[in-house]
Amino acid sequence: MVHGAFGPCASPTDTPSQRVQFILSTEEDEQHVPHDLFTELDEIHVKEGEGTEWKETARWLKFEEDVEDGGERWSKPYVATLSLHSLFELRNCIIKGTVLLDMCANSTEEIADMILDQQNHSSEFDQSTREKVREVLLKKHHHQNEKKRNNLLPIVLSFADKPAQTLIPHPSPTTIEAKNGVSHDTSPMDLSKAELHFMKKIPTGAEAANVLVGELDFLQQPIMAFARLSPAVLLSGMTEVPIPTRFLFVLLGPEGKAHQYHEIGRSMATLMTDEVFHDVAYKAKDRADLVAGIDEFLDQVTVLPPGEWDPSIRIEPPKNVPSQKKRKMPGALDDNASHRKPEKHSGPELERTGRLFGGLILDVKRKAPWFWSDFRDALSLQCLASFLFLYCACMSPVITFGGLLGEATDGHISAMESLLGASMTGVVYSLFAGQPLTILGSTGPVLVFEKILYKFCKDYALSYLSLRTCIGLWTAFLCMVLVATDASCLVCYITRFTEEAFAALICIIFIYEALEKLICLGETYPVHMHSQLDFLTLYYCKCEAPTHPTNETLHFWQSNEINPAAIAWENLTVSECRHLHGEFHGPACGHDGPYTPNVLFWSCILFFSTFVLSSSLKMFKTSRYFPTRVRSTISDFAVFLTIVIMVVIDFLIGIPSPKLHVPHMFKPTRDDRGWLMNPIGPNPWWTVLAALIPALLCTILIFMDQQITAVIVNRKEHRLKKGCGYHLDLFMVAVMLGVCSVMGLPWFVAATVLSITHVNSLKLESGCSAPGEQPRFLGIREQRVTGLMIFVLMGCSVFLTAVLKFIPMPVLYGVFLYMGVSSLRGIQFFDRLKLFGMPAKHQPDFIYLRHVPLRKVHLFTLVQLTCLVLLWVIKVSRAAIVFPMMVLALVFVRKVLDVCFSKRELSWLDDLMPESKKKKLDDAKNEAKEEEESQQMMEAAAANSVQLSLGKTSYVGVPKQNSKDRTDPSEINISDEMSKTTVWKALTMNAEKL
Repeated sequence: MVHGAFGPCASPTDTPSQRVQFILSTEEDEQHVPHDLFTELDEIHVKEGEGTEWKETARWLKFEEDVEDGGERWSKPYVATLSLHSLFELRNCIIKGTVLLDMCANSTEEIADMILDQQNHSSEFDQSTREKVREVLLKKHHHQNEKKRNNLLPIVLSFADKPAQTLIPHPSPTTIEAKNGVSHDTSPMDLSKAELHFMKKIPTGAEAANVLVGELDFLQQPIMAFARLSPAVLLSGMTEVPIPTRFLFVLLGPEGKAHQYHEIGRSMATLMTDEVFHDVAYKAKDRADLVAGIDEFLDQVTVLPPGEWDPSIRIEPPKNVPSQKKRKMPGALDDNASHRKPEKHSGPELERTGRLFGGLILDVKRKAPWFWSDFRDALSLQCLASFLFLYCACMSPVITFGGLLGEATDGHISAMESLLGASMTGVVYSLFAGQPLTILGSTGPVLVFEKILYKFCKDYALSYLSLRTCIGLWTAFLCMVLVATDASCLVCYITRFTEEAFAALICIIFIYEALEKLICLGETYPVHMHSQLDFLTLYYCKCEAPTHPTNETLHFWQSNEINPAAIAWENLTVSECRHLHGEFHGPACGHDGPYTPNVLFWSCILFFSTFVLSSSLKMFKTSRYFPTRVRSTISDFAVFLTIVIMVVIDFLIGIPSPKLHVPHMFKPTRDDRGWLMNPIGPNPWWTVLAALIPALLCTILIFMDQQITAVIVNRKEHRLKKGCGYHLDLFMVAVMLGVCSVMGLPWFVAATVLSITHVNSLKLESGCSAPGEQPRFLGIREQRVTGLMIFVLMGCSVFLTAVLKFIPMPVLYGVFLYMGVSSLRGIQFFDRLKLFGMPAKHQPDFIYLRHVPLRKVHLFTLVQLTCLVLLWVIKVSRAAIVFPMMVLALVFVRKVLDVCFSKRELSWLDDLMPESKKKKLDDAKNEAKEEEESQQMMEAAAANSVQLSLGKTSYVGVPKQNSKDRTDPSEINISDEMSKTTVWKALTMNAEKL
């Protein structure tokens, strides 16, 4: 009994796709394991006065590169475009030409003899012709990089540091065949002939496929051969780079058809770079397998109408190449098809265990094996760049938050306490948290809460620090309860809808506050507007005694025993005049002092220059200047380099721009407080119990801020390999929240924008990429060292004031703007928002636009935009204290959308939310029914394909060809060849039945 492609053996009636899948499903032996291939196209070339030689005209590693007409340089890599006629000509070559599989040869001479031995002797191919062809096959190969020998040799000499230049071939598993008694041509190769830069692009273990085509004036009939060597052999001088040759395709024919032979050679080389045919060529057992591989390739080919595009245009390599798994494996789904069956939103780390602290224990077990690797994986310049950048980015908001907190609490908690709290919390969190990529920071709602609490304590004569300690301890306890009961499992209800609205809001806040701080500099450093240049000599601003002193001024003079009449007011500096409550008078004075020339405009220049330069240097990785390593390093250090450049320029210009002020002594801001707080203190005992009420609100705030940021960091798009730990993260935040409360320090929780920026700064991309191939995103460099070093250095900042005092604040504001804008990239909400202003024909080809009606997309975006606006209004109003509740409300808004949108539409626009148990059971029944129907359809389709296929001629072995069967491939009739393919036969059969 003969089975199809899914059975133990292939049937002659299988389609090409089924036969290819059967070939690829066979077990691999040591000699037929596919390797990466470098393909080179050489053509016979006649040089004046020097005879003939093989000249390299094109090469393929992933995409095609041609030697330009001038012969001086390689073209840019591009997607090879082939004519359908040349593909059928190539198919005919494989059918009627010589096919040698697993040929054992050690040199070019042996290969040439074995190929020529397959040719029948005739009047057109006699012994003299055979010798001439053999001589041609053994001609020298001239490669494009040999033109650079004189330029490359000095580099090689300095690289090798010795007069004898030898190059070790690329290691390949198939080159070590001494155990089989096979010797290889491993003669050393002159390094000056090898393009060292290009060799770095070739993966280790790669093999070569050499395509030799050309026209010879003494040939009357074509010679066509396809050979697979086993083992691969290093043929000195044949390939541009010293790697062993596995495949050889030869096509020599009569004069006058060089272009046709060139196109056939390009078709063969392009086929060898095709992922599926490449594997078929390694595993093929006979000629029919190769023909099936070509037929399967033809089934996948897309034809462009000749009158609707210019064939001379070179198509740029795509950014992302689609997976070929669907062609290789039966039943495999492509990316689009797999999306129709939505994945489960939550992973095993969000499953409820039913035991106290069960989730926390599983998080510890999941993260413990990775602990030491979290330190080893940080040995990279990229981590150093990330640490330096984020240290500068984190310092300013921490100090600014401390300053604002000091103003709101009358100095009870200020910049010094903020620095210490951030450093302690960040160090402990980075060492022991489940997701150390998250960066902790201060939040706006916490500041609002602190203001309200301090005002309440002041109005009712309560101790602010004691009551705050009680609230903090209750909040830490409630967070512990959430950890113990696996409440973090509720994170599965936070879908992309909620996290994008929250992330967008935080990014907009960063951008808004950066611009707001710049505008506020205009009040501190006013500009003399409407001034006349001719009157510059008359402008002045002098300090004078106040004409009508206020009660506050009089009280200040009396308490400090100051006699205003004895002061030389006109000789005071600006700061002395303000200290003594003097007044400024003169045409060059503003409402709060003298005009400060240049400071505001210089601050604007620093602000926008920082943003533009940071963005430009970050994108430098994709520029065309300098080697890859240099571009990558500049891109990694983009923000740090920008800060250094701006600091140097500011120092050289000398304009007194506002600078970063860091506390210079390690002690509490107020002398009447220490580092340990009494939870009760002078307050009544009942305040300990009453603190539970505001603690509930704080718990919601901490939980929502922490977990939404964690969800964003742990997105599946980031391809994290070490897992996450929602329960462990919340546990560490709760512990440090209790510690900070007892020490009277601010509370810190996950900072969304800083965390997104941290993740983006640690993105990993493939290093060795073929020419034209875009670097592939590999994931994130997961480690603990960057976060640890950020907060360690932050704690040491008290001792670095001599350096930090040179950093202009507008530069840090520019960094905030950069972080806010860069974090917006990749948020689908903003992509959908831009669709409102685009006509349909100009809209990008987003995948969800293919499956969801545009009106539904707009409706979903409008709902999300409305939620974002409401969150913003609440955030900037006096009701900011209830902001966490509004974020929680987004989850319920998203649940309501299940009524307005179908499950399929939401699977494209958002993540699916967990459903009730009954709904899950119903879905399971429906899926089982669908699978049964799908299986029945597949069986019916298989039966129809067997009936429609008329079979295929099998070519087993390597028979010697008669000269009358060996037609010139350039004379093939494409219509005749189409009629021979299985697909065409099936279509014809269908037409006859109809």
